[in-house]
Amino acid sequence: MKEIWLNQSDPNFKFEVANRLGGESLKACFACGACTGACPVKGVNDDFDPRKIIRMILLGLRKEVLGSKLIWYCCLCNTCSFVCPQDVKFSQVMGVLREMAIEDGFVHPSLQDTMKNIDRFFLDLRQKVLFNVLDKKDELIEFDLKEFVKSLL
Repeated sequence: MKEIWLNQSDPNFKFEVANRLGGESLKACFACGACTGACPVKGVNDDFDPRKIIRMILLGLRKEVLGSKLIWYCCLCNTCSFVCPQDVKFSQVMGVLREMAIEDGFVHPSLQDTMKNIDRFFLDLRQKVLFNVLDKKDELIEFDLKEFVKSLL
């Protein structure tokens, strides 16, 4: 557990996020954890925790949040938003944080285009995998992702 020094926090950070398009719902979070429980990224990366990221924003930990690689791991699937009882749009908040990280110089502006390319690559890969699996509808479906990816390279 890390100590938080309030004199080193930015009390306006949560307001800056909430005042941007997409961040409006942030302050409604009451930390129930539904977002974290439903998050597919959390399922593969234990460090990624939507509830913790929101708490860090509300505590004013600007540098820690905007400088974190974690804000780039969100796949923007909106699963968290569907399960949130307070209708917090975490995926939209992540978009706001990414914009702020670029504006504040925590990452190079080209990262946004790189992220779009990564997302497009994986959507294309998903489609190819599904076509491969669905074309074998009369067969027992066994799929070796490693072998499939090797065949694409």
